[in-house]
Amino acid sequence: MRILILATAVVLAGPSFAQTPPTPPTPATRAMAAGYKALMVCGAVKNAEAAGGSRTVESVEANELVGVYPELDPLVREMPVEMGERTVSVAWNDAMPPRVAVWSPGRGCAIMPVGWSGEVDEILRPGLRVNAELPAGQIVDQDSALRDAVERAFGDGYGEGANTTAVVVLKDGLLLSERYAQGFDVDTPQRTWSVAKSLAGTVIGAAVQRGDVDVNGPAAIADWATPGDPRAAITLDQLLRMASGLTSDTAGNRTDALYFGGVGVDEQATTWPLIASPGSRYRYANNDILLAILSIAPTFREHPPADLFRTLGMYDTWAETDWRGNYMLSSQVWSTARDLARFGQLYVDDGVVDGVRVLPEGWRDYVSRPSGPQPSGEQGYGATFWLFDKSEGIPADAISANGNRGQYVIIVPGRRVVIVRRGEDPAGRRFDHIAFTRDVLAALD
Repeated sequence: MRILILATAVVLAGPSFAQTPPTPPTPATRAMAAGYKALMVCGAVKNAEAAGGSRTVESVEANELVGVYPELDPLVREMPVEMGERTVSVAWNDAMPPRVAVWSPGRGCAIMPVGWSGEVDEILRPGLRVNAELPAGQIVDQDSALRDAVERAFGDGYGEGANTTAVVVLKDGLLLSERYAQGFDVDTPQRTWSVAKSLAGTVIGAAVQRGDVDVNGPAAIADWATPGDPRAAITLDQLLRMASGLTSDTAGNRTDALYFGGVGVDEQATTWPLIASPGSRYRYANNDILLAILSIAPTFREHPPADLFRTLGMYDTWAETDWRGNYMLSSQVWSTARDLARFGQLYVDDGVVDGVRVLPEGWRDYVSRPSGPQPSGEQGYGATFWLFDKSEGIPADAISANGNRGQYVIIVPGRRVVIVRRGEDPAGRRFDHIAFTRDVLAALD
């Protein structure tokens, strides 16, 4: 009996002495991490320089590269960066070339495919240099309630561990409040992440106003043109509303191969099959917006997104592309807080700039209108914009452009208010933009 007890004890104790070693990251994961770091450093540093500002690699590592996707986070922290005049390189494998992001004038950064070791001049595309100097806004006296709300936004007042980098508040086009974290200022572009989806919807709205596209017509995707392909029935409207019915590689908001892997939009986004009837299911998906923009790509020869940005006074905003030249307007736009405030002001002014109609009459109502299936979270969804139709204390006409790591452009047309909050919130840390919006609007009463 004693022997049996001792043997059992050894068996029970065994696992505590035999620790399973951690599985090393796969080459694919290391390549993705290197692409993530190269593109993020390139976008932050090179776009800031183009805007007349300045960022350091150390600043990017302390903000944009903190709390990223768990499988990439430890790798991103340790990988060294090599800065070139037009490139950012990150080594990841002794037997392979480094991952390289290339900056082009007027077009920002593009991540090259894994294994690329070509010449920079082969892929640089001509761009437009514009004057990054913008007229200073007029900051009016703000009462203590607004000042207190903004101060809380830079602490833990709207989410423990959130990292606010900028806040801008406009009312009637006037700059009521503007504040930046250390290392950020008016000339600091940040990646918009999914705020870019609302910019994409606006680019499409401008194309509708010009008569170039029909938002209710089928999306013009060449790969779906084969007779009998059921995806040919998907409309541009359904793509804008996340109701395409297409499957996605994840829950809908991870397209790493496109964003950081160097895969072209036209190589992957067009390949997903239907999983539901178009218009019957809501599923938040980067692919839907990538496809919507791809479907109007022929219009960019005469009307690139940069033209619209200049019309809005967004001179420090860059819509980036993949290395094949396809716009990544589901996430990959870099912009300053002031430029995003100007974007919000376009919707306050119902699509009119300096007396000229840029968006179709009624476009603001169109993007604000829920149609078909809706998300189950705290906000509804229109056409590339989130709705405040479930939020007590916020006007029903309020909409927002939301992005990863805490990017928010909140537009309240009836109050003629725009609120921009930029952040670099680590994974698992959330900024409560609904509470912040409610407090700012109460302060402005």
